[in-house]
Amino acid sequence: MLKNLKALPGTLLLAGLCAAPLAQAQNAPSRIGFVFTERLMTESKMAKAADAKIQAEFSKRQKTNEELVTRFKQMSEKFDTDAPRLSDIERTRRARELFDMEKDVQRMNREFQEDLMQRKSEERAAIATKAFKLIEQIAEQEKLDAVLQEAAWSSPRIDITDKILKQLDK
Repeated sequence: MLKNLKALPGTLLLAGLCAAPLAQAQNAPSRIGFVFTERLMTESKMAKAADAKIQAEFSKRQKTNEELVTRFKQMSEKFDTDAPRLSDIERTRRARELFDMEKDVQRMNREFQEDLMQRKSEERAAIATKAFKLIEQIAEQEKLDAVLQEAAWSSPRIDITDKILKQLDK
């Protein structure tokens, strides 16, 4: 018990020395920055180039899908017109063809949308990676304690989005 009491003054002194910088740090105002990440994904030159690249990459496939949808609609309208005059066997055969074609259209559109979303995600990830590095650099330069990306409201005073956009566009 006496050994513990002898160590107490040293422990209190050490605790006091550690608490002083902590108290000073707690009294210092925090500096916060804010980034509208959606603006980075839509307004940067990198984002616009990615959108153009994706558009070029998927335009032929989109046109093919649209042509198939048009052909399906035409065949469906023709079937509706012809159905009363067709034999039961012919009506069933053509209805089956339309059903199969509709499944193909749905499958192609679903695959197209999935592939398109995948490519957009890949491009956005590349932009996000570069933007994150730039956010870290600017946060260090401006001695920010935190950079937020989602908020119900933020003051334009703490918005660093334009700085990030300028760096992304270099």
